[in-house]
Amino acid sequence: MSFTFFTGFLFFSQLITFSLSETPKFINYDSIFLDPNYVVNGNFPNITWEAQETIVQWAQQLALSGPWSVTNKSVTPPSGDKRDFMTSLPSCAHWNLSWWPDCDNVGNTTILPPEEIWTKCTYVQRDGQINPDVRTLVDNIGDFEQVSDAVLYNTLAWSLNKNNASASVFSKNAANFIDIWFLNPTTGMNPNLNFAQMHRGPTGQHGTKTGVLDLHHMTKIVTSILILRLEKNTDWTEDLDNQLLKWSTEYIKWLETDPIAIGESQAKNNHGTFYYGQLAALKVLTGDKDGAKDALEQYFNGPFQGQIIATGEQPLEKIRTRPIHYEFYNLAAMVTNAQMLSYLDPSAKAWNRTTAAGATIQTALNFLFTQNPNDSNEAEEPPEFYVDVASIAAVYGDPSGKAVSYISSGDPNYPAQAYYFWTQPLKGGTAPPASGGSTSGASGSNAASPLPSDSPENAGFTILPAASSKIASIVALIILTSIFL
Repeated sequence: MSFTFFTGFLFFSQLITFSLSETPKFINYDSIFLDPNYVVNGNFPNITWEAQETIVQWAQQLALSGPWSVTNKSVTPPSGDKRDFMTSLPSCAHWNLSWWPDCDNVGNTTILPPEEIWTKCTYVQRDGQINPDVRTLVDNIGDFEQVSDAVLYNTLAWSLNKNNASASVFSKNAANFIDIWFLNPTTGMNPNLNFAQMHRGPTGQHGTKTGVLDLHHMTKIVTSILILRLEKNTDWTEDLDNQLLKWSTEYIKWLETDPIAIGESQAKNNHGTFYYGQLAALKVLTGDKDGAKDALEQYFNGPFQGQIIATGEQPLEKIRTRPIHYEFYNLAAMVTNAQMLSYLDPSAKAWNRTTAAGATIQTALNFLFTQNPNDSNEAEEPPEFYVDVASIAAVYGDPSGKAVSYISSGDPNYPAQAYYFWTQPLKGGTAPPASGGSTSGASGSNAASPLPSDSPENAGFTILPAASSKIASIVALIILTSIFL
């Protein structure tokens, strides 16, 4: 009897372990643009059910941390207006992790507040000693990353479940987060990056061209708005849309005319790639599709030409301290630009574009497949880059299974990642439990993620498609235990 009990116990324990696999940990993908028609049409393979569950879970997780405002910082920019975006990234030499203020010659008799330190003290480098204020005083970039992700996943979660009345909680979240970050007269961001990656010290406090990169997640915001518009979501009102159009138009003007932004537009490396992607996305948002196409053509006929050599190597990223990381980072922006141009004009054949050396986006990925992170003293490839491998495989195909093998070696459960939903066709994935249909989506019989009931005690919780099998496994174990005990 003892043997039978423990055999059964182990069997059902393994079953529960398998069926109670956790939602994948949230990953901030570096660059995302989705064709809104794919989302709105709802013709998704049913093997994407786990990814759809993840999207809903991530939407809920992110919403719990919001809302966010650009004014959420303990110091004020030199303009005197906290609504001005300000960042403290390590790529800016005077706001580097290891740069510290030297106030010996200031003559102060009391402790200086941060604003006076920035303007009166010179900054010196202390190698290996991290200045904590680069993250604790200002984190507008981190907040914007969370806003863009929260808006994207709440929009997708609403679309996947729009026939359920409770789904409106997601679209309300998305609209509210956009309103607070961009539009609200008290908390909304001014449409400029005058103080992004700012220099500090007595010689002046001003942003740098590399700070334009800080809003590259704008493509996620634009994707979300396009979906809400196409679906005629009532929470995304005409008034909100008009306000965001006005904001975006002003920001586009800054991107195209301000010396800081013009300097970034001339970058040949990933900064240039992200610049044109951000500009194009905003022009899509404002309805200027010709302007968006022109921006992307400027990229493919300009910076792109020198970014990949015949071997697939990206020389401008290869010289960085973490070459594999930066080559994948630039590849992510290339993928987004190609996706956006394909959405705007399929005849443009964005994915067939070649560099001056005859290389394509696929060539760059093939090269990265051959690289060993240990050779450049890097950790394993960050999981946020698997989305780009999957996106490229979905376009070019993966007949040898090299892309899927690459992804699965680092993440065997990749079909549960959010990106698996939109990187189809891609090998892998299984049909949902007790599923018989061929599609999911909000209107299908296999709708992605049933929502919480309207009762207050269930607010914020989701019973997912696989939940019934998970619960059944637990019940079975309890029954088995009670029988043999």
